[in-house]
Amino acid sequence: MTLKPTSVFIAVFITFIFSGIAMGQSASQGGEQQHATDAAAQANNPLANMVAFNLQNYYIGELTESDENANQFWLRYAQPFSIANANWLMRASLPVNTFPTPPNASHETGLGDFNIFAAYLFDMPNPALSVGIGPQLTAPTATDEALGSEKWSAGFAQVLFDARNPKFQYGYLLTWQASFAGEDGRDDVNMGALQPFLFYQLGGGTYLRSAPIWVYNFENDGHSVPLGLGIGQVIKKGKTVFNVFMEPQFSAMDDGPGFPEWQIFFALNMQFL
Repeated sequence: MTLKPTSVFIAVFITFIFSGIAMGQSASQGGEQQHATDAAAQANNPLANMVAFNLQNYYIGELTESDENANQFWLRYAQPFSIANANWLMRASLPVNTFPTPPNASHETGLGDFNIFAAYLFDMPNPALSVGIGPQLTAPTATDEALGSEKWSAGFAQVLFDARNPKFQYGYLLTWQASFAGEDGRDDVNMGALQPFLFYQLGGGTYLRSAPIWVYNFENDGHSVPLGLGIGQVIKKGKTVFNVFMEPQFSAMDDGPGFPEWQIFFALNMQFL
């Protein structure tokens, strides 16, 4: 049976939107509108010096070289820590994948491969400018062979985020990893990815956004270059910053199977001050 845009994901997204509207109204009534505007500049900073937990979902309407759809739901946790006098940020990510599987393209749902990286945070003269770099590791935790690589991979992650302008923030996340162990019968991993960040603040915590992920497979020259434009809302409630958004993305260039032709990226991100 072909997976459709399930009522579960639609209901979750609608819940996020209405929760954001309700919290925004409460914040305005409580005189916290300006706090939401101030928090918005750092709400999308992947190197923000605070604990964060994100619920992110990609509904993939169509895969390349296939009429099938798919879904990726991500659980992401970030934690700053220190070693001696050095500041670091750890980010751990675990996907729940729903992908079409051979031989009849029936959809399988289960855990994907677990990824973690630790970025050393450079001491910048302006704290609104964040730069980090460090190692990353991917473990073959997928519950089905079709939902992961069945390979151990390692590489690096490098991040820049510039929030010096309260109106416009930008940056990128650059990653590369290659496999070093795992199932011999599976293709080796040698993958690079660049995620540019563009955020334009409209005021009151509302912002426009674009954060697609461009992927290149060094093993077979497969690649995907999507473009996206979305909208988000940031609300500060007490010591928590809520960030809810939706961003449709469409492929501008791709080559190879299994990449998104189009997808909808939506999420609820939370930072704990």
